[in-house]
Amino acid sequence: MAGEPSGLALGQAVALLTAGVAAVPLFRRLGLGSVLGYLAAGLAIGPFGLRLFSDPESILHVAELGVVMFLFVIGLEMRPAKLWALRKEIFGLGAAQVLVCGALLSGIGVAAGLSPAMAVVGAMGFVLSSTAVIMTMLNERGETGTPAGQRAVSILLLEDLAIVPLLALVAVLAALEGRGAADARPVWQVVLIGAAAVGGVIAVGKWLLNPMFRLLASSGAREVMTAAALLVVLGAALVMQVGGLSMAMGAFLAGVLLSESSFRHQLEADIEPFRGILLGLFFLSVGMSLNLSVVAAQWVMILAGTLVFMVVKAAGIYGVARLFKASAREAAERAALFAQGGEFAFVLYAAALAAGVLDGPTSAAMSAVVILSMALTPLVVMAVTRFLPEEEVSMDGVDSAADLEGRVLIIGFGRFAQVVAQPLLARGVDISIIEVDVEMIQAASKFGFKVYYGDGTRLDVLHASGAGRAEAIVVCVDKPEVADQIVKLAKAEFPLAKLYVRAFDRGHVLRLIEQKVDYQIRETFESAMAFGHALLLDLGFSEEVAEETMNDVRVRDEMRLEMQIVGGLTAGRSLMRGNIRTPEPAPLVQPKHGGRGLNPEAAEAIAKAQAEQKRADADA
Repeated sequence: MAGEPSGLALGQAVALLTAGVAAVPLFRRLGLGSVLGYLAAGLAIGPFGLRLFSDPESILHVAELGVVMFLFVIGLEMRPAKLWALRKEIFGLGAAQVLVCGALLSGIGVAAGLSPAMAVVGAMGFVLSSTAVIMTMLNERGETGTPAGQRAVSILLLEDLAIVPLLALVAVLAALEGRGAADARPVWQVVLIGAAAVGGVIAVGKWLLNPMFRLLASSGAREVMTAAALLVVLGAALVMQVGGLSMAMGAFLAGVLLSESSFRHQLEADIEPFRGILLGLFFLSVGMSLNLSVVAAQWVMILAGTLVFMVVKAAGIYGVARLFKASAREAAERAALFAQGGEFAFVLYAAALAAGVLDGPTSAAMSAVVILSMALTPLVVMAVTRFLPEEEVSMDGVDSAADLEGRVLIIGFGRFAQVVAQPLLARGVDISIIEVDVEMIQAASKFGFKVYYGDGTRLDVLHASGAGRAEAIVVCVDKPEVADQIVKLAKAEFPLAKLYVRAFDRGHVLRLIEQKVDYQIRETFESAMAFGHALLLDLGFSEEVAEETMNDVRVRDEMRLEMQIVGGLTAGRSLMRGNIRTPEPAPLVQPKHGGRGLNPEAAEAIAKAQAEQKRADADA
């Protein structure tokens, strides 16, 4: 007879999934982010909520693999050359932040009455920010690949490396207080073993992983490739853990070593489902681990400790960031993002508890402070981002629009407008250009364009830009709502100027036609037509057939637009060809007007096309 089931019961697994599925979409819809949703869901179903789980630590140990896999995926995006380019940020900026914040928080701990050893361990645990929280938030905001995001990743890498000397520091502090284990390794031996672990992972990654994946790929067994990807991640994490290092650092290093492999995208696709589920499980288990009885018993100290530690750490981070020439906004955002403890604090506090440097109540209180800080981080980041003033951009070399007299006024100077300007300049047409993106203005000047700073949605700027004297106003901004504002102003204030407008999609086209602009075109239409024409030729169709086909597509598009003007966006669907097999309507007549409204033949063909479509539908 089978024994009693052990581990995670089926009901508990369902509870975990239900909590995550219910909480995360709600919190994201409220703008609070997925991390806070997972933490709140974990607290709700944990030992201090609905009590569906009594031992969150056992789940946390499994869920830490989500952080490990997350770092592996980050490593896959971080090629060795790119990592080498960030060495100054890792060992300069990262080390400075850890040392400065550690010193400040240690001082706070001593001032609060802790022994120097307890203060240092508690402070350094809080200094190690949560890689999982920060990377998840950077990903959600799309900032991982930005320069500021890369600096944040560099700091996190240094903090992961810092766990090694910090664990060694715990052993030293225990020995100084006469509590060190008799069989504890000396510090030099710990460092040597850690270096050997790193060297072993690098050697295997450089000489064995690619040949292994080539061999497995030739077998054609997809499930074996997935198993091999998991083996690489977990194997590297295990080697690092045995060597006394961070498991996440091992996975990251393995990812870096495979970042230039031809199997990189396959590995990322194989790991992604496991990473997402386990990372969510990690945040759920952290929420469960918040000991509300400890918080209730020492709520004043824990709440005050959380706020003081976060404020002091944020101040240290801000100061270091400004010292390393970060802008005020980037420094403030980094301070808000990193002003928390992280998952490595639990490792450090557990080691200190085992070594006798921390006692049980102090360790529990410090862990509660870390968890509370992790939960508060999304709220702090939201508040800082919302209330920070917009960063001032240098206006060096940029002139504001004033007394411009161009025959044509171009508003917005992105890729679309740059092409539009070429035929005008080729014929010597005097143009004036305004743009609100200072970086775009500065970049355009390097290519010989004089672009003025000016917001086309402001009437005074349009007057200063010469809109009242221009023969044509060309609106090339990439946001349809902004284009609509400019069109409204221009039609009301400058009725003599012809209005040419870049349209975003068909809905925008219909709005522009309603505003009676002189000319509009969907930004991708002509390029897509040229693309389709070239594709037909390469597939073996003759030039004559290709031209006839593209003319038919153009006529159908124009006829559909005419029907939409009368019947709304959903009208004219019968004129679109789909890839569901239906009887093919006959080609329509070729336009003779070059795309400036329907010609008489096309206008007369609308009724004919509708009748043909009805007959085709009946035959089908």
